[in-house]
Amino acid sequence: MTVLGRQSRLRLPLVGILIIAVGALTIGPVLMLVIGSFSKGIGAIGTFTIDKYVAAYTDPTLPKTLGNTVIFTLGAACFSTILGGLFAYLSVRTDIPFSGLFRILPVVPMMIPHVLFAAAWITLLNPTNGMLNLFLRNLFGLSSGPFNIYSLGGMIFLEGMLDLPVTYLVISPAMYSFDTTLEEASRVSGASNLYTLRRVTLPILKPAFLATFTLAIIRTLAAFAIPSMVGMPGRIHILTTHIYRIISVGWSPDYGRAAALGLIVLAASIVLVYLYRHLISEGSQFVTVTGKGYRPTVVELGRARYPLFILCIVLFCFLVVIPLATLIYMSFLPYSMVPSARAFSMMNMRNWHAVLRNSVIVRALKNSVFLSIAGATLGIVLSLFVAYVVVKVKSKGSALLESLSFLSFSFPGMIIGVGFMWFLVKTPLYATIWGLLVAYVGTYLPYGVRPLRSAFMQIDEELEESARVFGATFLRALKDIIVPLLAPGVVSAWILMACMFIRELSVSVVLSRPGTEVLTVEIMKLANDGLWGQVAALGIIMIGLSTALVLIASLLRIPLSHSEQ
Repeated sequence: MTVLGRQSRLRLPLVGILIIAVGALTIGPVLMLVIGSFSKGIGAIGTFTIDKYVAAYTDPTLPKTLGNTVIFTLGAACFSTILGGLFAYLSVRTDIPFSGLFRILPVVPMMIPHVLFAAAWITLLNPTNGMLNLFLRNLFGLSSGPFNIYSLGGMIFLEGMLDLPVTYLVISPAMYSFDTTLEEASRVSGASNLYTLRRVTLPILKPAFLATFTLAIIRTLAAFAIPSMVGMPGRIHILTTHIYRIISVGWSPDYGRAAALGLIVLAASIVLVYLYRHLISEGSQFVTVTGKGYRPTVVELGRARYPLFILCIVLFCFLVVIPLATLIYMSFLPYSMVPSARAFSMMNMRNWHAVLRNSVIVRALKNSVFLSIAGATLGIVLSLFVAYVVVKVKSKGSALLESLSFLSFSFPGMIIGVGFMWFLVKTPLYATIWGLLVAYVGTYLPYGVRPLRSAFMQIDEELEESARVFGATFLRALKDIIVPLLAPGVVSAWILMACMFIRELSVSVVLSRPGTEVLTVEIMKLANDGLWGQVAALGIIMIGLSTALVLIASLLRIPLSHSEQ
């Protein structure tokens, strides 16, 4: 038997092992969610009953909850798609000043966890003591604040702003790649830039915009941080917070009823994900009209150049500058105060001392750091093998593995958290930090596989084949040749997963137990108690940790580069 033949046979067990492992992390919780929805309780798995479905779908509050969900989801998706399209068009297609900078600015908000973004704006727009409301009341002599963040409008505003980076990243490549022949023909015929945009550019980009809108709906449907921080105090519930209320209120959480509701949300998310993939593939057929593939013509904005520049700067301030400045300011104050001489005189370190001396918060800090580093490392190792098989092994098994690895992308965190609850309840991992680790890796596996899959596709197969001819085993070739070449992709994927783990809330709020606390859940508890100064202090620590992880990973990239050489 040849070396290549032996290597090919060695791949078969690997494919089988990966299918079992990834299937357990993705299909397992879903199957247990189904079983749990027909069970009497968390301790009586397999006792068939439809009582949970009857209780879930006859709830008199459900119709209003569904209505709120539709309004919130569509509103936030429309808002984020419009903002993402605006940023993409201005940065890619126009002569707006500092266009290169505007390709970076929309992505920066990804570093701010959603729960902290919500906390910052709550301290500004709380109807009773929000700093901006207090300022406007004193300035104009109003009896109450003009803004109320605890509303559907407030939820749509915050969620739409937070989804801007994602919509921008989806739309901007389509803006950049399509051929502009029809645009130029329109302008030669005497059409204005606005008419050309409305009649030519936007219709060509319609598949990309529909795909972006669908992705925004998927993300909003799964949202929990904004609805819990903003919606629940205003008694505005959507499906995710409705499910959370079912499992968190009372002495006996009804996980079966939560599972029955969660399956509907899960089914809708899966359908939307595959609709998104279809629209992306459709967009690839129509974005480039003639296939020339040259850089799009720059549209001159004329007198609107600097007003639009200022508008983009204002949006960036809303996304990053204002939330961060608010958190830093509030972390040194005993309560919400409009900036003044009196406020600055009252600044102190009490909030910082309170959070750093709290044993539960310190434990949550350690747990979050562990989950971020260990989870990202474990996730990357698994993602490396999965991506390798998906790209390099051409078989039905590799195609199945690719589908399984992508499946959890459609899982709303709150729903899959309930699924993991049923999945782990009869195992030693239940209510442990290791159970959280497994749930994190299973939920966010696509964020490791996708970047590494793209990286593997850039490696010439001749390098691997040469190593095998000279007798290198699969693992040796992977360690000595492939991984060093993948260093940039590995580091990027590790950073992405580590940052997502440290900011994770929806899965954690279901699975976290005493002893397994994490930062996001503790921030949510502090917010519910109205301790906004401590929320701000802990939030700054959390953002600092995310930044530190990025810096450490970037430094680790240096020795990896040496191994490439």
